[in-house]
Amino acid sequence: MPSFLAGLAHRDKMAVVEGFAALHIVVMIKETADPLALFAEWYGEAEKTEPNDPTALSLATVGPDGMPSLRMVLLKGFDAQGFVFYTNYLSRKGRQLVDHPKAAMLFHWKSLRRQVRLEGPVSQTTPEEADAYFETRARGSQIGAWASDQSQPLESRFALEKRVAEFGARYLVGKVPRPPHWSGFRLQPLLIEFWQDQPFRLHDRLEYRRPSAEAPWSTRTLYP
Repeated sequence: MPSFLAGLAHRDKMAVVEGFAALHIVVMIKETADPLALFAEWYGEAEKTEPNDPTALSLATVGPDGMPSLRMVLLKGFDAQGFVFYTNYLSRKGRQLVDHPKAAMLFHWKSLRRQVRLEGPVSQTTPEEADAYFETRARGSQIGAWASDQSQPLESRFALEKRVAEFGARYLVGKVPRPPHWSGFRLQPLLIEFWQDQPFRLHDRLEYRRPSAEAPWSTRTLYP
């Protein structure tokens, strides 16, 4: 198999005027006292520009052997208490978060050339919160939460579809209850970094950090 060198078609480029790189204006990240306010501003812009799903984020967890694992999930809410997503607690990420309640998140909004990183401890949402969100899901997704033994070996697609049919028949009438093993997690960030693309990889990075959820935020800019 031939080797592959990424990025050859996307080299750093800037207009050249008489042999010199053209002057450019670097728009620095606007620092605010509250990083959640800045996140809300960026997220609002991503809702308007991202062609698919601005709520998509990479979620990193760690296993008992210290090996990290990564997958995409969807953000379902954020406030001063943290960033919330939902999953099957018996899945790989669910078990890892229960056993090692710390995680990292990464939002990448390609249309805006922006990223936001978060790190912090993770806690479980309340049953009431999970129930309220579960009721907003499409009925097919509710049935799917019952039918899927998430992260377990699947013998065939037919086996999954059979389980979907079985649970669909079981909950044919009335509300679909939330499975006891399906709920939410909340990441309380102790670190939030805002990243803005700049020419020649001289990116703008603004970091917010605090030692605990009760402590005030400190800020610093970082080398790209």
